[in-house]
Amino acid sequence: MNKDSFDEIIRRSMEIRRKYRQLELMHHGSEWTVEEDALAYLTDAGLVGRNIMSQQQRWPKVDSEAQLEHKLGENIWWLIVLAKRSGIDIRKAVDQFLIKTEAALE
Repeated sequence: MNKDSFDEIIRRSMEIRRKYRQLELMHHGSEWTVEEDALAYLTDAGLVGRNIMSQQQRWPKVDSEAQLEHKLGENIWWLIVLAKRSGIDIRKAVDQFLIKTEAALE
């Protein structure tokens, strides 16, 4: 994936988050905090684990392959949102992680 593609994914992710904020204001009178976003992410991360277990036939099949795909995408979306809200450049964070990890494994 090139930089422009990742930038577009980030832009779209933040636009979706903006729309969710509007719903939060309408339904609850306030926006979610960063901590609430993080809790929502952790909940979805847990669902990825459950869906993987189901896919690997280690948990009763309750979710489809499409649900696993959706949750994987949603987790990446949450990480982009959390990085942005925390003032972290996700592009740089991923690049630095890859560089450091690749070097450690050489």
